[in-house]
Amino acid sequence: MNQIEAAIAVASSTALVELNRAIWSGLSSGALAEDDAQRLAEAIHARQAVAKASRNPVAGNAGRPSAFPPRRTQRPPVRSVAIERRRRLAASGPLPPALAARFTTGEAAVLRIVGDECRDKGRCVLPLDAIAARAGVGRTTAQKAMREAKRLGLVDIEERRQTGAKNLPNRVTVVDREWSAWLARSPKRGIGFGKASTTETQVLSGSEKAASLSQNRPPALRFARPGRRCGI
Repeated sequence: MNQIEAAIAVASSTALVELNRAIWSGLSSGALAEDDAQRLAEAIHARQAVAKASRNPVAGNAGRPSAFPPRRTQRPPVRSVAIERRRRLAASGPLPPALAARFTTGEAAVLRIVGDECRDKGRCVLPLDAIAARAGVGRTTAQKAMREAKRLGLVDIEERRQTGAKNLPNRVTVVDREWSAWLARSPKRGIGFGKASTTETQVLSGSEKAASLSQNRPPALRFARPGRRCGI
């Protein structure tokens, strides 16, 4: 009895569970009296209650050992560039106006990235950090955008958890018909809104250049003599 009580006083949470199981097994086999088993079980329960109360609820799972390194805080290298990027993406029309009005500028920029991926590849499997970086927002804003889009029935989010390994990025699919039709009609656009159009350059002779300038001159100036002012 004394040895069991001493073991309970120093046992870990896992060992307390094993001791509790051994105590009730000893009671059923007759090795322990009912009063002794009850007293030992109460001692185990008291130890477990103390261990539970000593945990810091603010820290959460900070004390739990993990095989993965802690996530680092994501910050844009240049804040002004990130702000300009998110505004440009949000203004590019990622959603129909009635749907876009439900999201902030940063959230609309996130949905622009997700919508382009779903239009081009059928689904979005980018990590959340990558989506946030492309949209010029933080991770929390990207999470809020995805949660709100799911709540409104715009997307379906499939979690891809793995046992004993890092979880795979969620698989996001656009399920809203209005947004799907909007994406199908929208052209494929890069973050820089496509390349600037190029124009052909021709080498003109002196007479051809003069004729070209005469044709492109406004009507009021087309017949003006060189060296004279033309009243307009």
